[in-house]
Amino acid sequence: MSGDTQQHGGLRTPIVAVLGHVDHGKTSLLDKIRGSTVIEGEAGAITQHIGATAVPLDVVSEVAGSLVDPTEFDLPGLLFIDTPGHHSFTTLRSRGGALADIAILVVDVNDGFQPQTEEAIKILADSQTPFVVAANKVDTIPGWQVHEDAPIQQTLDAQSDRVEQQFNEKLYEIIGELSDAGFTSDFYWRVQDFRSNVGVVPVSAMTGEGIPDLLTVLMGLAQRYMKEDMEIDVRGPGAGTVLEVKDEQGFGTTLDVILYDGTVRADDTVVVGGVNGPIVTDVRALLKPRPLAEIRTESRFEKVDEIAAAAGVKIAAPDLDDAIAGAPIRAVRGRDLDDVIAEVQAELAEVAVDTGEEGVVVKADTLGSLEAMANALEEAEIPIMRAEVGDIAPRDVAMATTVEEEEYRAILGFNVDTLGDAADRAEQDDVEVFRSDVIYQLVEEYEAFVEDIERRQKEAVFENVMRPARFRILSDHVFRQSDPAVVGVEVLSGTLKRNTPVGYFDGNEIERVGVVKGIQDQGEDVDEVRAGNEVAVSIDGPTVGRGIDEGDELWVDLPEKHAKVLEQELLEEIPADEREALHQYLETQRKRDPFWGK
Repeated sequence: MSGDTQQHGGLRTPIVAVLGHVDHGKTSLLDKIRGSTVIEGEAGAITQHIGATAVPLDVVSEVAGSLVDPTEFDLPGLLFIDTPGHHSFTTLRSRGGALADIAILVVDVNDGFQPQTEEAIKILADSQTPFVVAANKVDTIPGWQVHEDAPIQQTLDAQSDRVEQQFNEKLYEIIGELSDAGFTSDFYWRVQDFRSNVGVVPVSAMTGEGIPDLLTVLMGLAQRYMKEDMEIDVRGPGAGTVLEVKDEQGFGTTLDVILYDGTVRADDTVVVGGVNGPIVTDVRALLKPRPLAEIRTESRFEKVDEIAAAAGVKIAAPDLDDAIAGAPIRAVRGRDLDDVIAEVQAELAEVAVDTGEEGVVVKADTLGSLEAMANALEEAEIPIMRAEVGDIAPRDVAMATTVEEEEYRAILGFNVDTLGDAADRAEQDDVEVFRSDVIYQLVEEYEAFVEDIERRQKEAVFENVMRPARFRILSDHVFRQSDPAVVGVEVLSGTLKRNTPVGYFDGNEIERVGVVKGIQDQGEDVDEVRAGNEVAVSIDGPTVGRGIDEGDELWVDLPEKHAKVLEQELLEEIPADEREALHQYLETQRKRDPFWGK
């Protein structure tokens, strides 16, 4: 039997993705679109694809009622990708950009923009995908009177003035947040040109209010601005993107594919992107979900002879174990195999990540999200040593242990699991593993980890570096002449520590006189003393009256290497008076040798 071909005279269905923050209602919005269309149209009018739902034009016009005149449209309807969220969006790329032709950004009217909303907007802007905003949960505005499945203006007219005022306030907040993100927007019915302004569609995924408007706007947008992009050669060899690679009982490893061009047939040879480059294989079966009415049968799938874009289909074929999610797939049909391999190779190369000798290991669930991760890390100037699609495995841990810099002993995993004993191995080998399904969170957590390492390293250096200090021997405070000399001193600037060599400047040369062995503050032994304090110190080496005298000004004899570290790395960490002592010390040394400590 033949599969449903979703096209009108060579125009394919536009592909729609749903993005937004967690809990803002992406999934319930998709469910509502499926549900209301199932109820409105014939049960068979809306078709479930693999990973997608097709809503044909007649169902859209049925749901939209007076909002849509079906004779104005020649696009066949809309194909919604079922996996909501920007994973599926970043994941899904086609030649030169996003697989989705159009996107819905779902924003909760009570919650406004959240971190994932901002991330989604950035991705939409980067990929230049046109989108509309579904301002969801309008039914939660206090006092809202529900009108199930009604167009939004109709239900809004029936609300009280107070409700309408709150409604406007919440919507204008979202319009303001869009403006902060660099987009001009307005209520969709006021937008003249959807290319330069984003239409905001108030909806409720619970009550269906505004859903007619949302379908109308998507249909209108696609028809007006994307018709040319929807023109495909339906009979041509299929081109698509792999949504997921998964084991299916009775079929082995299969690919869930969104087909956006041409046709795939049950006897096609296909080329698909794999871990080690393109894989060439022959289709064994094309599968689509059985209609709901037949769900009781043995298999959840039925075989079809061919399927045309745009559609979601499961492809069973040998040798698919190394295929990767987000990769391109092409039917060869009548073309030179090497050309098709080169085409897939070129598309895989677009996502090739620049890697270096040193850097972090990055794992992501799909090629598209790997690309988004790599972009985010590049922006944050974090180098990458290895970037791959797939879960975190023990060999990734082994890879991360080969780096020299402690801060790069890390694995950043986007939307992936940890396999086998990888977590234990990472703990044993001191490899930090970061996992999240929000890209910017991964980057932030990693940056916090690096800051922590840098702080600890600074503290360690701080412990071991000699500190500058200038102090004066007080008059009438000589407690012992020599072996060691014990004198009262006032610390003028800096930090004086035990076991520090000291001396005095003779011109621009420092003459070492001995080593401060001990410091006593009111009879107590202390390790160090700060500026502004008077203490007794024992100095090994000199004799008071010969070498040092009451009233002399002495300096810590700072080694050049230590002076350099202080000036170049720790200047911000040391107190102002110590900085002053360091600058004076360097200035004097540099009168003799301009490059001293540089």
